[in-house]
Amino acid sequence: MPAASEPNASKAIIRVKHLTAAYEGQLILDDVNFEVREGEVFVILGGSGSGKSTLLKHMIGLHPPTSGEIWVEDDNMVGADEETRARILRKIGVMYQSGALFGSLSLIENVRLPLEEFTELAGNAMDLIARLKLRLVGLGGFENHMPSELSGGMQKRAAIARAMALDPRILFLDEPSAGLDPITSAELDQTIVRLARSLRMTFVVVTHELPSIFAIADRVIMLDKRVRKIVATGRPSELRDRSENPWVRQFFHRASEPLREPQGGAVD
Repeated sequence: MPAASEPNASKAIIRVKHLTAAYEGQLILDDVNFEVREGEVFVILGGSGSGKSTLLKHMIGLHPPTSGEIWVEDDNMVGADEETRARILRKIGVMYQSGALFGSLSLIENVRLPLEEFTELAGNAMDLIARLKLRLVGLGGFENHMPSELSGGMQKRAAIARAMALDPRILFLDEPSAGLDPITSAELDQTIVRLARSLRMTFVVVTHELPSIFAIADRVIMLDKRVRKIVATGRPSELRDRSENPWVRQFFHRASEPLREPQGGAVD
């Protein structure tokens, strides 16, 4: 089991209902349904081209799906009016795969940006909040450094700090370990788990990195591009050991050939 805090099993903070997505006439996802529970680290995984990033873009409101609903607590992202959409977006933070830090700004200036755009706080208050967020991700003392002066892992942590600037309920991370060496990736995994514990924040993470999945995930869904649907849901260890889907077991065991049927039944 991961070291993340135990989620509230009874309350869904995100509900995706009958979501269908297409790009330039090509069907990517077909009638996808799932819930994300409050306080859990929820991982979306699958092979290349399975629709992981497409699903994330729909969940954070970058693109509307072809059909379906995306509920964040009591608000539906799909078709929301301007006021409702603004209310939803204040509940979420996003760390993109590249980190997307502004190279001409120091770390504290990068983290301040959401505060400057969406609040009317005094400058010293924004500085205080930005310093606190950087300290939470282990970057206290690096406030005046430029992104180019940092390692890749430090840039990813700074991007997480910026995503947390407005105290979101939900943090979305797109391939956080991409491009990192195994040690740096493990350090970032520890940061994610520690934040999930201490802040009781919900994390939605898109990745296909198996070590990270086992380190951070409370629960995963697995997308399969061949059927354009979710083919497995559960804890990573359960899917690895008990799934009745040969491709799911093949993925979790990094096997070149499908594995034989497991003993002990299916995973819920």
